[in-house]
Amino acid sequence: MNFCCTCGAPISVCIPPGDSLPRHVCTNCGAIHYRNPRLVVGTLPVWEDRILLCRRAIEPRHGYWTLPAGFMENEETLAAAALRETREEACAHVELEPLYTMISVPHISQVHAIFRARLIDLDFAAGSETLEVALFEEAQVPWEAIAFRTIAMTLRHFFADRRQGSFGLHVESIAL
Repeated sequence: MNFCCTCGAPISVCIPPGDSLPRHVCTNCGAIHYRNPRLVVGTLPVWEDRILLCRRAIEPRHGYWTLPAGFMENEETLAAAALRETREEACAHVELEPLYTMISVPHISQVHAIFRARLIDLDFAAGSETLEVALFEEAQVPWEAIAFRTIAMTLRHFFADRRQGSFGLHVESIAL
């Protein structure tokens, strides 16, 4: 950030009075422009013993498989973002179940929040950011082609929890 979005004056990086971290501060109006982690929100859609995965049509990780997820928008709830991303990427209708994984990825300033979800029907298709969508049994998951570590972690938790017959919230961090 070089210029203030409030008044257009140059920005300097300094620690504002009463703060402990360097921030982008306007040299003219004094506005503090916070840069905070972004939320990636999605679902783990399930139909019987299979899960729905999407093959990415965009970078990063074009051609790799992931769960339907994406960046949360302003003025959205976590649940609304998860449902929207599932419709956009997989054209799927789901019923949300509890939040399942919340994984901090501090080296890229993101937090990934994935809900378990039940597919309402088999009427799904690739959205504009997706090459294809498919249902996978555990043994069919293309582990070597999973796009992101957070997704692989979520899938591993799901299959382990399903075998144990109990699902809980998994809160973790990924170190660089």
